Formats: sequence, structure tokens, C-alpha cells
Amino acid sequence: MFDILVYLFENYYTPEACPSADVLAKRLAAAGFEHTDIDDALGWLVGLAETTAQCVELSQTPGSGSRVYADFEQQHLDPEAIGFITFLEATEALSPALREIVIDRALATTEGSVSLQKIKIIALMVLWSQESEVDHLILEELLRDDGDRLLH
Repeated sequence: MFDILVYLFENYYTPEACPSADVLAKRLAAAGFEHTDIDDALGWLVGLAETTAQCVELSQTPGSGSRVYADFEQQHLDPEAIGFITFLEATEALSPALREIVIDRALATTEGSVSLQKIKIIALMVLWSQESEVDHLILEELLRDDGDRLLH
């Protein structure tokens, strides 16, 4: 499923550039993706749209403070993933409403524990879906593969 999300980001500049779900499913199948992965990704994107619609009111409320993760969230999200969400919020790449959307979409995955690399893809897709302006350095961090990091 995550490969499909990356494919969508790389091939469609905005969510509006994506074709309808039926056409998109055919294009993804033609690109070589498995039907189960296509169904999972399309379902995940529908959930993203629904969660975004539900968070409209939350996005209108200015907020500050700390997010406390429930036990089930901590079990589903790797500590590095939680740290990265905190980093994105501290740099103002994510508003509190977008943070909640990222967490919701991370919890909606069925692939076990959500790693740092997966949370980067999820955050990238949430920002893409909102057509948010993202600082160049933050975008580089979202696109960086953990294996490319240099140790200091």
C-alpha cells in the first residue's frame, strides 16, 4: 500500500489531478500493483478524505500544548514515528489538526507497527492531500530514506 501512496505523490501534482477511483485502480493495476494493495490504498485515501472532513472544526481552533499518546497508539506507532510527528509539529509543518489526521491514518494501516519511514509517507500524503506549502528542508526530510543518513 505504501508503494502506491508514493506512486501517487510522484505522479500526481495535486489530489485533484488524480482520476476517479475506478480509473485510478485500472492505472495502478496497469502499473503493476496488486489488486489487494490497490484496494487497501484506495480505502486508505477514502478514510483520509473522511478524517479530513471531520477535522475541519478542529483546524479552526488555535491550539498549543502537548499531545499525550494513548497506550494503543504507542503500541501501533514506533517511538521514532511519534518523535517525528512531534518534530513536524514543532517545526509547524503540521498543525494540531493535521497531526491528528496523520495519527488517525497511521492507526488505520494494517501493516503492523508504523515505522519512521511509514510515518514519513503518511505525513507526506496528508500534506499532499491538503495541498500544503511545505518548507524545502522539511520536504527533503520527508523524502529521505533512513538508510541515506550519515552518522555524526
